[in-house]
Amino acid sequence: MPQEKLLVIGDNFISSQLMRTSLGELADRFEVTEASTPFPIEPFRNIAEVREASGSEEQMVDVLQGVSICIAHHAPLTRRVMEQAKDLRLFIVCRGGPVNVNVPAATEHGIAIAYTPARNAAATAEHTIAMMLSALRFIPQTHAALHRGEWKGDYTWDSAGFELETATVGLIGYGAIGGIVARILRGFGTTVLCYDPYARMTEDSPAIQVATLDELLQRSDVVSLHARETAETRHILGAEQIRKLKRGAVVVNCARGALMDYQALEQALRSEHLFAAAADVFPEEPLPTGSSLLQLPNFITTPHIAGGTKQAAIKATRIAAEELGNYLQNGTLRYCANPEVLTQQKVAK
Repeated sequence: MPQEKLLVIGDNFISSQLMRTSLGELADRFEVTEASTPFPIEPFRNIAEVREASGSEEQMVDVLQGVSICIAHHAPLTRRVMEQAKDLRLFIVCRGGPVNVNVPAATEHGIAIAYTPARNAAATAEHTIAMMLSALRFIPQTHAALHRGEWKGDYTWDSAGFELETATVGLIGYGAIGGIVARILRGFGTTVLCYDPYARMTEDSPAIQVATLDELLQRSDVVSLHARETAETRHILGAEQIRKLKRGAVVVNCARGALMDYQALEQALRSEHLFAAAADVFPEEPLPTGSSLLQLPNFITTPHIAGGTKQAAIKATRIAAEELGNYLQNGTLRYCANPEVLTQQKVAK
């Protein structure tokens, strides 16, 4: 009897070889084939109806022929692809959420969708702290000035930053990443507030939960975004919220571009209502080279690299392998975007 076909679709960050290595002996149960997309040498983009994808629908239609299980990173799983991938029953995305998958269409086609939450939580949390410190102390700007031969050691009372030790930092969103950020900040001696109506706090939590977003905004010296992007959280830090921040506050966004109104942020930076801001994510990526934000001396940015560590890639493939093992052993998935499909598949057996 021929073996089932398993496809691993890697890229220049999470390679197909890394995926195969993490599968270990599970790979022996399949006829394994490999493919690759150009991410992140070429940034992800919207493909048909899915977001943050890499590769093409044409490639997916070709490589998924006869494949029943696929492990991928940014490869697009669109309705068009699924209509021609007749054998596919499980698609595992090595990401915190399957935004490059049309989940409703997958449910219609009886394809279970798994994902790998928190695989880059530590990486993103550490990058958040780095961005916070860079914004408070203007590290990138003074570094660049030295390379230009300029000695920018002329800080004044008005231009000097402030310390995390005596600061209050407010976290909007308190999931896996926000929790790690809070733990790191407490090591500095920082008072950490969090606003997340869905968070379940414990007695030993490093953050203090506040009842309203307004309270967090009014008390915080630094605000850092860590919420998921939903209709509810879009522009959760908009013009009205930014106006409520203390004069001289700092804003950091290493979560999703849609969480913040960047036009309002730019105005607040230009007026010096905000001392500084740092962002790793934007509503439009790549950020246009002519963006006026890039002209601001008190704005620090990185190109959506917060989650990009070797450990994050390894964790993603290991979680994916664990999910495949669960699925093969008892038809379950710990992290499934459409669990109703699993019930349908069990009934079909």
